[in-house]
Amino acid sequence: MKKIVLIGCGGAGKSTLARQMGERLKIRVHHLDTLHWKPNWEMTAREEQEAIQRTLTEEEEWIMDGHYGSTLPIRLKACDTIVFLDMPRTLCIYRAIKRFLTYRNKTRPDMREGCEEKLDLPFLKWIWDFPKHKKPQVLEEVRRYSEGKRVLILRSRKEVQQFVSQL
Repeated sequence: MKKIVLIGCGGAGKSTLARQMGERLKIRVHHLDTLHWKPNWEMTAREEQEAIQRTLTEEEEWIMDGHYGSTLPIRLKACDTIVFLDMPRTLCIYRAIKRFLTYRNKTRPDMREGCEEKLDLPFLKWIWDFPKHKKPQVLEEVRRYSEGKRVLILRSRKEVQQFVSQL
């Protein structure tokens, strides 16, 4: 495991797991939220996102966390390990609300400076609809690029804890 992609729904625990893996494996972590957003929640142009991710995938070792389906193939082609956090949507909703309350009026550590934590109904709806609308697409992308790669689908906190303890 030298080039690791962490994907999943918002609130699934991608950034937390990425930090834990980075510490244990001594591999640099790239939180895609810091690349995707500019201050004041201004979105980075897709071409710029793609260029940045292509450059990062050329590094010898990396962990990238973030869903961003439009650029997912870039990361999946380049990685050797895919970790999909397939958490229950109620847990993801709970974690998104908890994160908002924890970082309210602040920028969380895995976000670009100048992007204070926010929570709105469209984001909560995206989380709720993820299993039906996004998960099938994600699994198809993972299947498409999985040959020769280690693929892990973690479906509970317990499975994540066991995975981390085995690193």
